[in-house]
Amino acid sequence: MLNNKIYFLVFSLFIINRAYSQNSLTIKINSLKNDKGFIRLVLFDKNEKILNTVSEKITEKSSTITIDGLSDGSYAFKYFHDKNSNKKLDTNWIGIPKEGYGFSNNAKGTFGPPEFEETIFDIKKDTSLICYPTYLLN
Repeated sequence: MLNNKIYFLVFSLFIINRAYSQNSLTIKINSLKNDKGFIRLVLFDKNEKILNTVSEKITEKSSTITIDGLSDGSYAFKYFHDKNSNKKLDTNWIGIPKEGYGFSNNAKGTFGPPEFEETIFDIKKDTSLICYPTYLLN
């Protein structure tokens, strides 16, 4: 009888631990044009709800962002190289970005951002991703 209780307790703890598993997401953004400014990143859940916003300094034309405490699930993010540190993506008079930008899965859109579904990725363990920004204008 005691053995059954111990097995049940161990099994219950395993299930609870799995339900509350926390993962980290590390995003390395390479090939930035310079070391000026910051990377500004927004993390979304699969329903396009904003979960986190992060600003990270640029060093040696790259930036690494780590977000901890993520449950197993589907996520997406977008980011831009805020080279003048004004906290917004600068565009020209017709709306073309003047600063580098990108999306999870290195997804690219045609005449605009990619569809949200193209940017979704799954996390079931600690995850590392490498991204390369798009620069349309110098």
